[in-house]
Parts: sequence; C-alpha cells; structure tokens
Amino acid sequence: MSKPNLQIALDHSDLPSALKDVKNVGDIVDILEVGTILLLQVGDEAVKCVRAMYPNKKIVADTKCADAGGTVAENVRKAGADWMTCICSATIPTMKAANNEIDEIQIELYGDWTYEHAQQWLDAGISQAIYHQSRDALLAGETWGEKDLKRVQKLIEMGFRVSVTGGLDVDTLKLFKGMPIYTFISGRGITAAKNPRLAAEQFQKELIRLWGE
Repeated sequence: MSKPNLQIALDHSDLPSALKDVKNVGDIVDILEVGTILLLQVGDEAVKCVRAMYPNKKIVADTKCADAGGTVAENVRKAGADWMTCICSATIPTMKAANNEIDEIQIELYGDWTYEHAQQWLDAGISQAIYHQSRDALLAGETWGEKDLKRVQKLIEMGFRVSVTGGLDVDTLKLFKGMPIYTFISGRGITAAKNPRLAAEQFQKELIRLWGE
C-alpha cells in the first residue's frame, strides 16, 4: 500500500499570505492546492504565482466548478494547474467538458450525493473523489467517525482514488490506517500552526509511520 500524498490547501483570502505559506512548506508537501477562497479573491493569478515558484509540483485549482466546465478548465490549465475540482452537483456534461481540457478533475463530495451518482462519474472516466468534512460542518461540531470511514471505503472499493479533507490534524490520520487513501488535504492544520513547516514535516512523518515510505 503506497503512502498517501500530503496536499496543502491555500485557503487564504490574500495572495501574499498564501505565497508566504507555500514558500514555507512547498518542498515538503506533495501537492499544492490553490483554494476556492483564494481563487475567488485574486483569480488565476494565484495559480500562475504558485506554478512559477514550483514548476515541477502537482498543482490543483480548487474551483468547485458547477458549470462551464470546459472554459474553467482551459483557463486554469493555461495558468498552470494540472488538476481542478468540480462540485458533485455539476452535470455529467460539465464534468466531461472539464476533464477534456485538463489532466484530471476531482469530484468534491458535498451534500446529498449517492453511490449511483458516483458510478456515473466513474462511467464518465472520472476516478478522483474528495471526501469532505466541510468547514461549516466542523464549526457546527461534527467530527470524523465510522460513517465517514465506511463511505470512504465504499468509494475506494468502487474504484476511486479518494482524498480526504476537513479539519485534519496529525492525530486524525490514524483513523484511516490500513486504508489506501490517495491524498490527505490539510489547510489550517498546517498554515495556522505556530510553525507551518514543522507541522508539514510532522504530517509526513506520521504518514510514513502509518503507511511506510
């Protein structure tokens, strides 16, 4: 079983803060994500800047695209993104249009999606899914539990490469031990730490301890 990737989510509201944090940890993490909030604030300039800093890293534009998939994907690809996200409520044609313009798309799982929907995504040639605990759900007191693990496992069994995100810290990782998680995505768990670089290193050390090199 391969060690999961570690992805940093740059969920900042301004570009200088995002670039400061990615400079601190970009060489430690495996994947760099230009977050939704940052994209809404400064547009694809954020993608261009991160690509200039890390020409050889995998970069995700977290667009949560719901429509105009081909146009959005083309724009972020030209800015330097390898992957982008589509919200699970987007139509299959929107997802396919995006998937045709960029290396891969990831389906962001929010709300009342079903496994029937998931099979439709697989049938459309999409094999990455991101399982969420949303920011608002976490603020409302929800935590990771058995129901989440079962849903993640089901998606893996269906054939998805599943990433997980939402309030993750180093201690959370052990809940997923033995599961072939594709990527753990952390935002404030790294960027809000007193020492973001040390926090990223601790994430990677725990991933190696639990999954091996």
